[in-house]
Amino acid sequence: MPMLIDAHEDLAYCALHLGRDYRRSAAETRSQEAAAGSPRDRETLLGWPDYQRGQVALIFGTLFTAPRRRERTPGNPLAYAGPEDAHRICWQQLEFYRRLAEESPAMFRQVRSQSELAAHLEEWKEPAVQPEDPDDARPVGHPVGLVGLMEGADGVRGPDELGEWWEAGLRIIGLAWAGTRYSGGTGEPGPLTPEGIQLLEAMAEIGFALDVSHMDAQAALQAAERYPGTVIATHANPLGMMRGTESNRFLPDALIDLLLQRDAVIGAMPVNYFLSPRWKRNDRKDLISLGLFADHIDYYCQRAGDARHVGFGSDFDGGFGRESTPLEVDTIADLQKVAGILASRGYSAADVDAIFSGNWLRKLAEFLPKI
Repeated sequence: MPMLIDAHEDLAYCALHLGRDYRRSAAETRSQEAAAGSPRDRETLLGWPDYQRGQVALIFGTLFTAPRRRERTPGNPLAYAGPEDAHRICWQQLEFYRRLAEESPAMFRQVRSQSELAAHLEEWKEPAVQPEDPDDARPVGHPVGLVGLMEGADGVRGPDELGEWWEAGLRIIGLAWAGTRYSGGTGEPGPLTPEGIQLLEAMAEIGFALDVSHMDAQAALQAAERYPGTVIATHANPLGMMRGTESNRFLPDALIDLLLQRDAVIGAMPVNYFLSPRWKRNDRKDLISLGLFADHIDYYCQRAGDARHVGFGSDFDGGFGRESTPLEVDTIADLQKVAGILASRGYSAADVDAIFSGNWLRKLAEFLPKI
């Protein structure tokens, strides 16, 4: 199986908001939540044993907080009223990743530099060491790497504090989820603001990668044209595959073409309502297959003329769950089935490896510091 990198998972948010422990399997978490009477409209797809089965070596772990005006859960402590709230919540989530890696080093580790990435990948090349003692309860597998990604920059109160975020391990910033004081965003269109332009300039000086996934197309085009550093879209599907939608959440061809000119990588999302404009929440799961997800991957490849600019950005557990994924997907491990679908369509083994991990590795080599 090819090694897989997933460029977008809301682990900290779901752990702190829903009480999930991602050291457990997805099946164990579902069973516990069902027994507790937790809502079943966001069934988890993630867990350390599932990462091992799916060869998921690295995750971009998000710092996510929604503005209260867009929050669906009244009283959610992880929603923000203003920049101070957003700042506090994002630091809380970054601390979650640090603590997770510190408390469970055999399962998770932070990856903040090229040297840490190289050592991490070397470990994944080797078979997992089986304990000699059959009663040894330590986990058998490899640690999953965590790269810090802020989804919506309202957590940054101003450019002068970016150095603190960098030192703490943050490496990627998206200026918007919904609209922010920096940029138009999903459901709230608009251009870059003067504050957004200042933030981009400061981000570039330090070396952050820019994630345009949730930025309104107008703002994303402006940012991709002017940002001198690495530009990516961690989780976004093409508007050309979603004809009829009124959402500004998808990438129009003009933006895709500019991202390709910038050698960007785009994470495709295997989420049903990002795969078909006809699928609605609570529709039957079996209406969508992984073949349609492969169509979205292929759209990017055909637009680029190669397989160098697309990867995975699942957004798993990010406001939805197993009930909103293609028929064949029970956990993240099932994304390995995409390899066979792509191979059946003429993609070479090298192409598949690039889509599963190689393209994201190329970008990580650009913006991670050497040491």
